Amino acid sequence: MPMTRLELSTGADVRAACRGGKWTAPTPGLAMGFVQANLVVLPKDWAFDFLLFCQRNPKPCPLLDVTEPGDPEPRSCASGADIRLDVPRYCVFQDGALTESPTDINKYWRPDLVAFIIGCSFTFENALLAAGIPVRHIEQNRNVPMYRTNIACKTAGRFRGPLVVSMRPLTPEAAIRATQICSRFPRAHGAPVHFGDPAAIGIRDIAKPDYGDAVDIREGEIPVFWACGVTPQAAVAEAKPPLAITHSPGHMFLTDLKDSDFGTE
Repeated sequence: MPMTRLELSTGADVRAACRGGKWTAPTPGLAMGFVQANLVVLPKDWAFDFLLFCQRNPKPCPLLDVTEPGDPEPRSCASGADIRLDVPRYCVFQDGALTESPTDINKYWRPDLVAFIIGCSFTFENALLAAGIPVRHIEQNRNVPMYRTNIACKTAGRFRGPLVVSMRPLTPEAAIRATQICSRFPRAHGAPVHFGDPAAIGIRDIAKPDYGDAVDIREGEIPVFWACGVTPQAAVAEAKPPLAITHSPGHMFLTDLKDSDFGTE
């Protein structure tokens, strides 16, 4: 399916393209106006600890939906969806190690698995674009750059780990306006967590993101960092559950929720 059609499509259209194997790439800029989300799938006996981790770390892990054990349909945010098929690419972790990046997870699905749907910063990008604020990774047709930081998340049971952030370069004036806009979207990570010097939050080389793609930072711009829904993947790597499944960074789950319903006044 051509990119231009998916830009103007619905969340359900993108899910159908993923399910049919027609879209396996990152999702920034797709289904403009529909909420994109992160995915974490865990066995039921690990689910309470992770729910507590999300509750204690709402900035990187704003929960949108949690499925019943064994049910692949996130009914509250995407009726009729199938979490096993409707993400363009997944990451499968076994005992904390990434073992595969498939385009469906049917062979891994079990009756005890619980799926967590978590808000994503791609949601507020429509509002930034509407305000004339550039979003560089969309301009350059790349995945958003993401970095592990030296900021520790609050521990919950077996889960702990660093905050992961996404980055968008902006002029100082645009950064102020972006902060005002994004603060209206607390279920999509809200306002930025850091401006400027990457080393201050433990990022050694801004040109070498831990996830996603590097983007151009132009003269007069500063890096602006938001909490990122890849944070749970870092926590999964440390907790080492026997099985965990997430979206591949930047390859999000498209919901039926509208961006316009997420903003606060």
